[in-house]
Amino acid sequence: MKNILTRVLILCIITTLFTACSNDNMVPYYGTETNKPGKITISGYSAVNDSLQITANGKLLEIGNDKKNAFVKKIEKNYDFVYFGDEEKTIEITNKITKEVLHTYHFTAERPKDTISFFAKENLWIDKISSVRLGVLSKTGNSGYKFIFPNQNKYSKSSYQGNLDGIIRKINGQVLGVIENINKEQFSPFIEFAYSSPPTILMELVKHGTTESYIPGQKIIINMTMTNNKSKLIVLEEKSNANGVFSGVDGTLNLTDYFVFK
Repeated sequence: MKNILTRVLILCIITTLFTACSNDNMVPYYGTETNKPGKITISGYSAVNDSLQITANGKLLEIGNDKKNAFVKKIEKNYDFVYFGDEEKTIEITNKITKEVLHTYHFTAERPKDTISFFAKENLWIDKISSVRLGVLSKTGNSGYKFIFPNQNKYSKSSYQGNLDGIIRKINGQVLGVIENINKEQFSPFIEFAYSSPPTILMELVKHGTTESYIPGQKIIINMTMTNNKSKLIVLEEKSNANGVFSGVDGTLNLTDYFVFK
């Protein structure tokens, strides 16, 4: 009888150990080939009126040491996690007040380390800021520019969907240069010219390869200011009045005021 009880006790211990070891909670955090550590670096600037929030697979991320889950203006955060098998990570950036999803990113274990970098503004989103490079001035005393036009046609409703050129003139009408292939997706090639006073310059937007406005019957002239020995990243923005009617294009937003570029 004693031997039977002993064998039963040993069997129970073995069964208990086997069950515990097979429990998912006992799998080490980084312990298998299918569970891979991941890291997403988040770097951005928000000029949105309301604060923004970030969710990872529906869960709000804490931002900063104060345990808050919303941010305004600049954000710098590293998000460390584990990919379990073929799991996908979905990162959403939303307006805290309106709950509008401003942008969505999807990540997989194929690239365990990745980056989110953005500039956000009402009706404007510029992605992959970290991949943008400044134009390098060829000599002292020049002023340089790259352009992007992310909300082209938002208010003008122009039927022209192609690239644009910008004819840049001094206020006396002298042409300083033509910057080609301005579009929604990426910054244009670099253009530079000698700084002079007065620093005001005018850029006319036309269909690529022509002198024709991209908005029929309406010249689009953008007022800008040269800065000596500076290279700028200018974001062009279509504007509207209180009734949502197109009111022109603005060129005052310079991303070098918000980020440090290489």
